[in-house]
Amino acid sequence: MNTEMLDHWIDGAPAKGESTRTGAVYDPALGEVTKQVRYASAADVDAAVASARAAFPAWGGASIAKRTQVMFAFREILNARKDELAEIITGEHGKVLSDAAGEVARGLEVVEFACGMAHLSKGGFSANASTGVDVYSLRQPLGVVAIISPFNFPAMVPLWFLPVAVAAGNTVVLKPSEKDPSAAVWLAERLKEAGLPDGVVNVVHGDKEAVDALLTHDDVAAISFVGSTPIARHVYETGTAHGKRVQALGGAKNHMLVLPDADLDLVADSAINAGFGSAGERCMAVSVVVAVDPVADELIGRITERMGKLVVGDGRRESDMGPLITADHRDKVAGYIDLAADDGAEVVVDGRGVEADGGAGGFWLGPTLIDKVPTTSTVYTDEIFGPVLSVVRVSSYGEGVELINSGRYGNGTAIFTNDGGAARRFVNEIEVGMVGVNVPIPVPVAYHSFGGWKQSLFGDAKAYGPQGVDFYTREKAVTSRWLDPSHGGVDLGFPRSV
Repeated sequence: MNTEMLDHWIDGAPAKGESTRTGAVYDPALGEVTKQVRYASAADVDAAVASARAAFPAWGGASIAKRTQVMFAFREILNARKDELAEIITGEHGKVLSDAAGEVARGLEVVEFACGMAHLSKGGFSANASTGVDVYSLRQPLGVVAIISPFNFPAMVPLWFLPVAVAAGNTVVLKPSEKDPSAAVWLAERLKEAGLPDGVVNVVHGDKEAVDALLTHDDVAAISFVGSTPIARHVYETGTAHGKRVQALGGAKNHMLVLPDADLDLVADSAINAGFGSAGERCMAVSVVVAVDPVADELIGRITERMGKLVVGDGRRESDMGPLITADHRDKVAGYIDLAADDGAEVVVDGRGVEADGGAGGFWLGPTLIDKVPTTSTVYTDEIFGPVLSVVRVSSYGEGVELINSGRYGNGTAIFTNDGGAARRFVNEIEVGMVGVNVPIPVPVAYHSFGGWKQSLFGDAKAYGPQGVDFYTREKAVTSRWLDPSHGGVDLGFPRSV
C-alpha cells in the first residue's frame, strides 16, 4: 500500500532533502502505518539552518509592530482551525479529541502572550545617570534557535517556544518527534499563511542524527528541548559545550499528597484526570498518590469505582482515554505491572486486559491502579509515562513531604487539603518547581513560566512567560553622552557618576 510521505519544511516550502532514510508514522488506535516521514541528515539540517540564518537579518531587524501583526494573524488562523489541528494530533498521537483540543488551547495562550512582545521586550532608561550621561538597556534577538519537541504534545510544546522566539525576532529550526510529526508542519504552514516570511520557521524531521546536528551546529545560538531526563542531560551538556544557550526540560515523577481532611471525591476525580488523561503520557501526569493515614482505603475505593466507568478506545469516538503512542512503549509500560507484583505491591486494577473500543491492532493498555508500592521499587522510582497510578501510604504530613523532597525529580506536585495552614506550609517546604493546591496538574498559564527543579530542568530558563522572553533575547546596556561645547576634556580617572 502506498502511503503519504511527509517532507521537511525549509525556506517556506516542502523539502525532500538529501537523506533517503525514512520512518513510519502510525495511527495508534488502529496499529496501522498511515504515512512515512523523512529523516534528516546533517546536510539537511545545514540547509534548514542556512535558510534560517539568511532570513534572520530582515526578520530580526523588522519592527516589533510587524512581528506582532504576524502573531495576531496566526492567532486568528489557529483559533479558526483548531479542530483541524486536534484531529491531526489524535490521528498520530492517539489522545482523545477533547484532550487534543485542550492541548491546542494551551498553545494558543502562548501565542496570545507573544502578541504582547512590544511590551515584553521593553528595556529600561535612566536619564542623567551622570551629568549629561543617559544609560538605557534594550533586548535583541539571538539569531537562529532550535526547538526539539517530544511526542506527547506535538502542537503545544512547539507553541510553548515558537511564538516567543519568533515574536522576539529570532529565526527557528524545529525538530518535532518523528512519531507524530504532522502537527509541526501544519503549524509552519499556518505561520506562512499569517504572513511570516520564508525561512523564519523551518521544520526538519528525524532522529538522533538530526538532534546532534542541531546541538553542534555553529550557526545555532540556542536550544529548547523537552523530553526524558537522560536525553535532556545530553542535550544540555552537548549544547552548552558548543557555546549555546540551552533550556532542557526533563522527566518527572509527580506526587499528589492527600491529607485526611481532604475532599476525597475531589481527590478521586483529580487522580483519575491527572493520572490517566492522555494515557498518562504527560510530564505533568500525577503518577503517585501519597495518602496520609487513614484515608488510603476509602480513597482507593473511590478511585476504583471511577476507573470502572472509563471507556478506553479510539480518540475519535466517545472514549475517555486513547491508546499509547507505539506498541513498544505500550509493552514497556505494561512490564511495570509485573514488576509491581514481584516487588510486593498490590495490583488493584490491571489495565492489560482492557477491551478497547478501537482497532484490534491498536496500542491498548487500560488504566492501572497499584497500591502499597514500595519506594524501592522501580515502579515508584521510574518515570513510567503511561496510565499507571501508584499509591504510597504514609503516616503523616511530614513523612509525605520528606518522601517527595527526597526524589531526584522536582517537576510538579500537588496537595489536597481543606487546611489553609497546611497548604501554605506545603507550598513553602516542598522542593518542586510547580505546585498545585487542590489542583492536580499545576501547569502555569502563559504569562508565568513552566519548568521544574532538580533533574526535571537543565539550564536556568523555564519555558514561555517572562523567562521565555529572557531566554530568546539578550540584553544590551548603552551608556550615551551627546557632547556640547562645555565638555570637560581629557580625564584619565576611573569613570564615576557625578
